[in-house]
Amino acid sequence: MGDPTVAGLVGRALAQLGVAHAFGVVGSGNFAVTNALVANGVPFTAARHEGGAATMADAYARTSGELAVVTTHQGCGLTNAVTGIAEAAKSRTPLLVLTADTAGSAVRSNFRIDQDALARSVGAVPERVHSAATALADVVRAVRTARNERRTVVLNLPLDVQAQPVPGGTQGTVPPVPAPDPVRPGRRAVAEFAALLRAAERPVFVAGRGARSAGPVLRELATRSGALLATSAVANGLFHGEEFDLGISGGFSSPATADLVRGADLIVGWGCTLNMWTMRHGTLIGEGARVVQVDLEDAALGANRPIDLGVLGDVAETAAALLAELPVEPVTGYRTTEVAERIARGGRWVDVETGDLSTATTIDPRVLSRELDRRLPIDRVVAVDSGNFMGYPSAYLSVPDEQGFCFTQAFQSVGLGLATAIGAALARPDRLPVLGTGDGGLLMAAAELETVVRLGLPLVVVVYDDAAYGAEVHHFGPTGADTSTVVFPDTDFSALARGYGADAVVVRTVADLDALDAWLAGPRTGPFLIDAKIANDGGAWWLAEAFKGH
Repeated sequence: MGDPTVAGLVGRALAQLGVAHAFGVVGSGNFAVTNALVANGVPFTAARHEGGAATMADAYARTSGELAVVTTHQGCGLTNAVTGIAEAAKSRTPLLVLTADTAGSAVRSNFRIDQDALARSVGAVPERVHSAATALADVVRAVRTARNERRTVVLNLPLDVQAQPVPGGTQGTVPPVPAPDPVRPGRRAVAEFAALLRAAERPVFVAGRGARSAGPVLRELATRSGALLATSAVANGLFHGEEFDLGISGGFSSPATADLVRGADLIVGWGCTLNMWTMRHGTLIGEGARVVQVDLEDAALGANRPIDLGVLGDVAETAAALLAELPVEPVTGYRTTEVAERIARGGRWVDVETGDLSTATTIDPRVLSRELDRRLPIDRVVAVDSGNFMGYPSAYLSVPDEQGFCFTQAFQSVGLGLATAIGAALARPDRLPVLGTGDGGLLMAAAELETVVRLGLPLVVVVYDDAAYGAEVHHFGPTGADTSTVVFPDTDFSALARGYGADAVVVRTVADLDALDAWLAGPRTGPFLIDAKIANDGGAWWLAEAFKGH
């Protein structure tokens, strides 16, 4: 498409650079550039709030591995999106925030804020289209930073620059942005690492965000070295189906998983910073255990705890280099018959026997989650909001691979779950999207229920409804504090969902879930909401660990 103005050029350039999807709320400031994206073939999803749009784009990028864009109006449009931008920036999601900005001369504009400073304050990288003459180079620079440095970039488009005509010499082919070659580890580091692996009797690999594309080679290395496999929450599903897969390491671990990680004599963090969540504030590192960390960034090595060896390099390249150093014949290591049986009996919470806290009017969240895992098809993509409930969908709902779990929790914001589910669903339309959310989080994001219905997404929304901000109730209540500020009247979420055009059911017993079975057997042409009135769990098992980090 032709691009007589800078706005048109920016839209064409981003399309040619491979932007896979755009999300946003369109106002006057971003109207032209959003239309230019669409005219050049970039799919666009209109959200009902910029905060939702930002998190949809974040989740789409994480789940698809492609570059996504969120587009906003200047000033208030950008500030509405800030929480979602902060989450993406803290998670190092390659994402482009395409935002209008006031003209340089509009010093008294109501929309005027320091958008560069705002971006920096939440960890994003501010960039700017400076003029018609530099527009193409400015866009390419922003995309290179987002993709190759794994950063969230806020690209400002001043209104006066957007409207400038494009000189004829800048309307040519957009230069490509090649991906850098993977960083290979140093030979000395590989040799030291191989020696530690050969000496280890009970090694455990913990794969994080940086290992999400390295599953096959890590599986092979674990088999060769006798290591058990685990992940941080954001890499959940990476080793699904492996006999020696421990699942998530950290606060969501089952007792058996935590015990086996704690029993390791060598723990390796692959693209994982071994933070307080993944290592339970260090308590999962047994006495005398050696710790190795592999990461692309030197600043990440040893950032959260002392390590015996830091390896600077790409995860897959490092694992491949180690395979060349180790004997071809696998060693038993930690992969004994006894350990396999322990994992099969209790490696996942869904296999752990628990009591039943259900009452005549409420359902135990563990019972609910176990039933959902059994009834929902395994070919799913699970998104999780934040709150006291969040361990249940995270730990109980299995996923087929690392693309089956989208965990937007780096900023620990309540209310991002619904937008996360929308972005993940659009990235993987071949899978059943499932959202685990709390009543507080869903009410914060309720406007996006219209988006789900409008798009016809077959999203299963599971509301763990305790009519409260449960984390605060269970944390402060035992101290005798007044918790009336965080307890609310019951909300009929099924009625709310039906008002938007969704199917819904109130669940108080296991039998009430038969309505889910009926929906699953149908055409699934829109969302299905489960308003699960959950029993008081006295504070989820991971909650005490979580509050230690506040």
